Amino acid sequence: MLQTEYEFTLPKGYVDRDGNLHKNGRMRLATAMDEIGPARDPRVMRNPDYLMIILLSRVIVKLGSLSEITTNTIESLFVSDLTFLQNMYETINKAEAPMVQATCPYCGREFTTELNFKG
Repeated sequence: MLQTEYEFTLPKGYVDRDGNLHKNGRMRLATAMDEIGPARDPRVMRNPDYLMIILLSRVIVKLGSLSEITTNTIESLFVSDLTFLQNMYETINKAEAPMVQATCPYCGREFTTELNFKG
């Protein structure tokens, strides 16, 4: 079965308005609309770096006892926590290169290799 959600623990943690610390959460895999939708957001048009703020607010499904994760939540994270979540996002959403069976045209040996689309 495909794993679609991943748990995490923030290095420092998010501190809410009441001073409560939230460190444990869950992130889901991104959908195509998660990536496409924010491109139309005026905040991203003015500042392309804001894309990751919106993406994270969409894919983080749980953070401590918070009832919702908003862009304000992500904006208020410590830099080390934001970097941690960006790296996690990129890691869990990274497309894996497909594996193919191949035969060496010179020696006839069969082997498995990644299909490289980048050349």
